[in-house]
Amino acid sequence: MKIVFMGTSAFAVPSLRALAESRYELAAAVTQPDRPAGRGLRPRPSPVKQAAVELGLQILQSEKIRSPESRQALKEMAADLFVVAAYGQILSPSVLEMPRLGCLNLHASLLPKYRGAAPIRRALMAGESQTGVTTMWMSEGVDEGDIILQRSLEIGLEENYGSLHDRLAEAGAEVLMETLAAVDGGPAPRQPQEHSLATFAPPLRGEETKIEWTRSAAEIHNLVRALDPAPGGYCLWRGKRLKLWRVEKNSGVEGIPGRMVEVGATGPLVASGQGGLRLTEVQPEGRKRMSGSEFVRGYRPRVGELLE
Repeated sequence: MKIVFMGTSAFAVPSLRALAESRYELAAAVTQPDRPAGRGLRPRPSPVKQAAVELGLQILQSEKIRSPESRQALKEMAADLFVVAAYGQILSPSVLEMPRLGCLNLHASLLPKYRGAAPIRRALMAGESQTGVTTMWMSEGVDEGDIILQRSLEIGLEENYGSLHDRLAEAGAEVLMETLAAVDGGPAPRQPQEHSLATFAPPLRGEETKIEWTRSAAEIHNLVRALDPAPGGYCLWRGKRLKLWRVEKNSGVEGIPGRMVEVGATGPLVASGQGGLRLTEVQPEGRKRMSGSEFVRGYRPRVGELLE
């Protein structure tokens, strides 16, 4: 079975590596063009391109995979199957129809929940206790195709985006290989999704990273861990940005939302719209991440100060 792999982000890398080590023929890795990154805004290859170079694979980068040039390049590869994981572009009907066996996608949620670009962050922000990965046959609708296989994972009470992302990426690679075996042996499962149960996971907006202290402690706690290790949730303190990386919920706190009601040895305790939060890991503007105790010793926050 000859396969073309399409992916861009780090989530797709374990799947690419598993595919490269498998018995299947990997014709090429398709990924997004290099993008400016870092302080110098120098072009940086995607994680998938970096892995593909290391593996010695043929690489196709295209600004628009539906362009005539890209479609011709894909057609010439004469693949039996396209495998897509966190690629970042929508495939046109003409591309979906190219491979003999069709196109399948690996998605980081238990579909039909959290269709879209940011399923891991949105599951954390919603306070979900469970998520998972899904392989599906691709259709013209975004994440609407028939389900092939699924695997569920429990979400830790304090788990952040980085940890959950990595666990789902590894689980996804395993489920993908099980899916390919089912496709190769055929016929693979096709379970239509219950569209009425669908929820959506749009990309994160910049304004969503600002802490709104009128929200409950649970909501803020979920947001903070959904933004760790990047980009981080923030508020303003003494006129400068203060990023929050780890917070502990405290249900017995009352006070004006955003006001420090206690400065303990492990970090300030801040009131929210419902309950409070102990700031146990923060990052003042222009400085490195530090523990709450280091913040207390170095910056001497005071009871009554307001986080805006």
